Amino acid sequence: MCVEYVEMYNSMMKQRKLNEFLLTVTKSIFQDIVSMDTVIMKIMNYAKKLVNADRASLFLVDTKTRELYARIFDTGKVDENIPQKEIRFPMDKGVAGHVASTGHILNIPDAYMDDRFNRNVDLQTGYRTQTLLCMPIYIRGSIIGVVQMVNKLEGIFTKADEESFETFGIYCGLALHHAKLYDKIRRSEQKYKVAMDVLSYHSQCSPEEAEYLLKMQMPQNIPELLQYDFSPWAVENDEKPMYVLHMMKDIFSTTRFEINDLVHFTLTVKKNYRNVPYHNWAHAFSVAHAMFTVVKTANHMFTPLETLALYVACLCHDLDHRGKTNAFMVKSASPLAAIYSTSTMEHHHFNQTVMILQNDGNNIFKYLSSEEYKKILSDIKHCILATDLALFFSNRARLQELCDKDQFKWEDTEHR
Repeated sequence: MCVEYVEMYNSMMKQRKLNEFLLTVTKSIFQDIVSMDTVIMKIMNYAKKLVNADRASLFLVDTKTRELYARIFDTGKVDENIPQKEIRFPMDKGVAGHVASTGHILNIPDAYMDDRFNRNVDLQTGYRTQTLLCMPIYIRGSIIGVVQMVNKLEGIFTKADEESFETFGIYCGLALHHAKLYDKIRRSEQKYKVAMDVLSYHSQCSPEEAEYLLKMQMPQNIPELLQYDFSPWAVENDEKPMYVLHMMKDIFSTTRFEINDLVHFTLTVKKNYRNVPYHNWAHAFSVAHAMFTVVKTANHMFTPLETLALYVACLCHDLDHRGKTNAFMVKSASPLAAIYSTSTMEHHHFNQTVMILQNDGNNIFKYLSSEEYKKILSDIKHCILATDLALFFSNRARLQELCDKDQFKWEDTEHR
C-alpha cells in the first residue's frame, strides 16, 4: 500500500511539474508572438528542456509543394545576426517526412540503424544524430509541422518523453497557428501602408496644380454667387476650384487659415471625385454653392463653426462616390458594405474627408482648438450622414411638423 502511495505521489508531482512547465510555455509563447521565427525558436528551446535533448528542429509543412521546410533548423548553432539557410525536402523522405505523412510518433534509439533516417540532413548541418524523437504538430486535425528532438543527453528517449511531448504538441500547434495569422496580418498591414502611400500620392494635388490656382486672377466680388439660380455649368470644371476658394475664404472670414491649405484641400477634394454621371465634382460644387447662398442670404442663427462645417460637408458629401446606391453596394457584397453596414457610402464619404484633412498641407482646420476641431468633425459627419435618403425623409418630415406647428426654434441645437 505504501509503495502505491509513493508511486501515486511521484506521478502527481510529475504531472504538476509538467503542468507548471506548460503554463510557463504558454505564457512565454503567446505573450511574445512577434514573428513566426520567434515562435519556432521558443518552441524548440522549450521542447529541448521538456525531454532533455541536445538539439531540436521544427519543420513546417508546405502543402502546395508537398515538402517539409525549416529556416531555423539547429537551435544549438543559431546566430540571430546570421541569415539562416532554408532546408527543404519531400514530405515522404526521412524520419520527419514519415511522421508528417503518417502522423505516427517515431522514437528511434539509433538513427543510423533506421532506414527512414535521412543522412543528408547531418551532411548539410555537420552534426551527428544518434537518438531521435519525432512527433507531428496538429491544428484542426491537420498536420502543420513536425518537431524533432535530437540526442537525449542521458540514455534514450522514453515513453514518458513521448507522453509529455504529445501534450506539449497541442500548445505548439496553437502557437504556430497564431503566429501564421500574425504574420499574415502584419504583411497585410504593410501592403495596406504601401497601397495607401501610392493612393495618397496619386490622389493629392500636385505642387504645380496648387501654384497654378494661386496665380489665377480671382475677382474680388462675384455677386452672382449669391443667387440661388447660379448655374454650376456657367463655370468650367477646372475653374470651379477658384470659385470654391472664393466662397471658402468668405466662410473662413472669422477663423484663422492659410491660403495654401485651402488651395491644397480644394484641389485634393476635386481630385477625389470620380467621373460618374451625377455624384461628381460639378454636383459637389453645386451643393456647396447652394449652402453658401443659404448661409449668406438667409436669416439664420448658425455659429461661424457650424457655417464652416456645413459648407465643407457639402463640398465633401459625395467624395469617391461610385455611382451606385447603398442597396446595390450591400446586395453586390461590396467591401465597403462589409465595413459600413448602414449608410454605406455616406460613411465612406466622411472617412475620405478625414483622410484628406490628415494629409500634409490639407488641414484647413489646424488653427482650431482641440474642442473646436472635435466639434467641427462631428458636425461634418452628422451633415454627410444626413444625406442618406434613408435618413433624409424622416428628418424632413420632422422639420415640416415643427414648422407647421410653429415650434421650430433656432436656439434649440437639435432643431438647428
